[in-house]
Amino acid sequence: MSQGDVAKKLGWSLSKMQRIEGGEVGVSLTDLHALLGVYGISDHGEVARLTADARISRRQRWLIKPEYRKYLPPALRQLIQFEAEASAISAYQPVLIPGLFQTPAVAETVLSWNNLGISDERRRVLFDVRMQRRSRILENRDAPPYELVLDESVIKRHIGGARVMAEQLESLLDVAQLPHVTIRLVPFEKSAQAGLSGAFHIVTLSEDEDDAVLYSEWYETDRILHDSEDVLYFRKLFDQIRGSSLSENATRNRIAAEAMNLRALLDD
Repeated sequence: MSQGDVAKKLGWSLSKMQRIEGGEVGVSLTDLHALLGVYGISDHGEVARLTADARISRRQRWLIKPEYRKYLPPALRQLIQFEAEASAISAYQPVLIPGLFQTPAVAETVLSWNNLGISDERRRVLFDVRMQRRSRILENRDAPPYELVLDESVIKRHIGGARVMAEQLESLLDVAQLPHVTIRLVPFEKSAQAGLSGAFHIVTLSEDEDDAVLYSEWYETDRILHDSEDVLYFRKLFDQIRGSSLSENATRNRIAAEAMNLRALLDD
């Protein structure tokens, strides 16, 4: 059937059908079930899966402003969607403070690097979305448990100068006090091999550990992986990296010491 055929059967306009199939609007549950009837989809498992996807999709549309969507990579849009449904999040970062943990000053510095080659409008959108994710996950009492492991080099890499980085580390200490956030450092002597994996997030979506996705990122690209074997590999890798990390208390002490060293460099 063509789009026009389906629209005619449902009494819809052709433009409505095109907007749904083009991803310009979310599909309501009522419209989804009407479509499934036309397409002859009656398997209970398939209907349940598509219904769950539709709920997530519409939640994603609410989380991301329409005018922002074209500026965000598809994998990041999916990550935001999955974060809204997460029951737990685990993340490893060997290079930088992760975006949603960044202070506004550090986020502006990172997004202003000239070699990124992004427009001012896209930079503004990425900054806004980064701050919104921070608010949704770190400042929300109902947010899922978030376990972050950092390479020790992350706190030694002074982004934006001594003052900006000192404020970032002090902010990280504040975040580490939140009941749903755990932060650990992998010390230099144990971090080389772990760092080769690159940065990644494991977003668990229910009590079943197999119900999870993997978000991995590099300098100019990122991706979402759904395959259970990929997720399991990185889950085991995360457990191994975490096993090499310092305790939460020792981590806070090292972050505090680095923040004090940076403060000592300032004139006032």
